[in-house]
Amino acid sequence: MTARVDYETLFTEHVADGVVLLTLNRPDRANGVVPELARDMVEALTALEADLSVRALVLTGAGKQFCAGADLKEMNRYLAEDMPRTGEPYNARVIFPVIERVVGSRLPVIAAVNGGAAAGGFDLALACDIRVASTAAKFGETYIRLGLPPGNGGTWFLPRLVGPGLAAELALTGDVIDAARALQIGLVNRVVEPEALIDDAVGTASRIAAWSWRAVQMTKQSLRAAWQQDLAASLATNYWAAVGLQAGPDVKEGVAAFVEKRPARFNQQDAR
Repeated sequence: MTARVDYETLFTEHVADGVVLLTLNRPDRANGVVPELARDMVEALTALEADLSVRALVLTGAGKQFCAGADLKEMNRYLAEDMPRTGEPYNARVIFPVIERVVGSRLPVIAAVNGGAAAGGFDLALACDIRVASTAAKFGETYIRLGLPPGNGGTWFLPRLVGPGLAAELALTGDVIDAARALQIGLVNRVVEPEALIDDAVGTASRIAAWSWRAVQMTKQSLRAAWQQDLAASLATNYWAAVGLQAGPDVKEGVAAFVEKRPARFNQQDAR
């Protein structure tokens, strides 16, 4: 159950039935994002999504920080040496692919925020479907301190999660808030003690992983789509999801189990 796969900048572990823990592993650099980490994230997610035994993902950081966003030492080098040649901002080259893969993944992703989540690291947490924070967690949309606007989806995620006023305050001041304040304004689902963080996140992931992975995937996609849809469009999404799933084995099993008053056994066709 704890089979571990090591990449250069992160590692994955199967920690429960259907659940994988992905740990960013650059603790000496506050798990800052460099090109190698972006590459490893894309490779790891591709491998996990192809494995139908994996049905939920928990994302955390090694050491005392969740993710500091861009590794500023590497970004400084990039601005001096590479950007004059490429013309491409560092975040677009390095962090965009990570954000897009987390949002677009078939897997529900739970952020277990163990420490600081700043700038791109904050946006990475926002890109996850559920956020559980340690009491030691800190959150900051701190781009303004670098002379930058939010650069990795924060201006898209934040207003949808906390409303335009609070989003503007966080982005324009660069203030860092603690876990209690993050819970108060709806940025995180709950706050737990540091020693309980991973168990709490894995427990939630396990509850999700027990359901039909097809239903979970369509639920995630429908929720994401609804952020930009009116009710009619959202109902159309629900309709086509039902068309695709109601003829399948998991819906038949779920309905039969309810009628027969027994626990449903989902995902059996994928275990053979």
